[in-house]
Amino acid sequence: MSNVVVIGGGAAGMMASYSAGMCGHNVLLLEKNEKLGKKIYITGKGRCNFTNACDISDFFKNIVTNEKFLYSSLYTFSPDQMMEFIKQHGTPIKVERGNRAFPVSDHASDITKALSAAMKEVGVKVRLNTAVTKILVENQKVVGVKLKNNETIVCDHVILASGGNSYQSTGSNGDGYGFARNLNLKVCDIAPALVPLETKEDDILSLQGLSLKNVSLKVCDEKKTYYDDFGEMLFTHFGISGPLVLSASSYVTKVLKKKDLKAYIDLKPALTYDKLEQRILRLIKDNPKKGILFLLKDMLPGKLAEVCSNRLDISLEKHLCDITKEERNQIILMLKGFELTITNTRGFKEAIVTQGGIDVKELNPSTMEVKSIKGLSICGEVLDVDALTGGFNLQIAFSTGYLAGISIE
Repeated sequence: MSNVVVIGGGAAGMMASYSAGMCGHNVLLLEKNEKLGKKIYITGKGRCNFTNACDISDFFKNIVTNEKFLYSSLYTFSPDQMMEFIKQHGTPIKVERGNRAFPVSDHASDITKALSAAMKEVGVKVRLNTAVTKILVENQKVVGVKLKNNETIVCDHVILASGGNSYQSTGSNGDGYGFARNLNLKVCDIAPALVPLETKEDDILSLQGLSLKNVSLKVCDEKKTYYDDFGEMLFTHFGISGPLVLSASSYVTKVLKKKDLKAYIDLKPALTYDKLEQRILRLIKDNPKKGILFLLKDMLPGKLAEVCSNRLDISLEKHLCDITKEERNQIILMLKGFELTITNTRGFKEAIVTQGGIDVKELNPSTMEVKSIKGLSICGEVLDVDALTGGFNLQIAFSTGYLAGISIE
């Protein structure tokens, strides 16, 4: 039986505390905030999409960074087990579109309550408003932690679950990276992920608040396509957001540090070039004396039709019956590839997760323990692992935390 200190009372830290306590260890959870699970309260717009009920093989397809590293943790504590765990601890669940799992109540606080109840069951002690400043190591073995008030807590094992650098108002300020660097562990460069994107074009400012469903988004440069998928997006006062854009950001955030990228929105992905041309020809035949704006408004929301018409090199006064084949081609190319220039992300303040972090090569993936330091395990978002939206990131936190806790000797 070991004396275990867990640093961080978020998803990974609470689950690690529970699983270590379940194995009979004496566990003390240290949280610098005034309450546990502060970030959990704001996930899923306060509803808490805590996992994804998809098949485990599909789960791995949604991991962006270091998928193979997570095999052991996700097979040890799967989404199915997480859902069962939440139900067993007093919280009924439901599964919605995209296999996203929520508490039936739509209250994120119920997830935190379930985790707190589980920790209480196994005797975990919790200290709130308690900030750690250093992990103490002697002869490559953990001996304790030092607190902000200069108190030293002696222990046999430390689990670092301090979170990433996103949603800093919840206390995730990246201090875990500092602990790692002080112990000579490699930390990969961090970047905001699952974050809205800023664009260069001024003409889309009038589209603020417009949501597009069933569109395709491709993000690329002249040589490579970084992202290409179908879904829902939103125009904002700074650029673009929404599920499709947040997912795209995870694949382009590091590239944007070096250069701008092009985004192309296929506004009519269900129609091929030929079918779109046939539809346009029918509209022209039925409304020969109407103008280009009439044609575009037949296929697009009004505001977007106006922006598209202004981008075309076709006079608004021109009758549809007078439009040339080249001009028809121009319209189709606009509808199949509405172009934007992505210049930046909205940064960590608006990022859902952090990309980058403590290098997973420093850890044994079967135990989450640091290879070079006995008695130190690391789990959750502080690691260089991240995934798409839909409950995947929280499940990674729960799975890595669970494995870290049960692997303590």
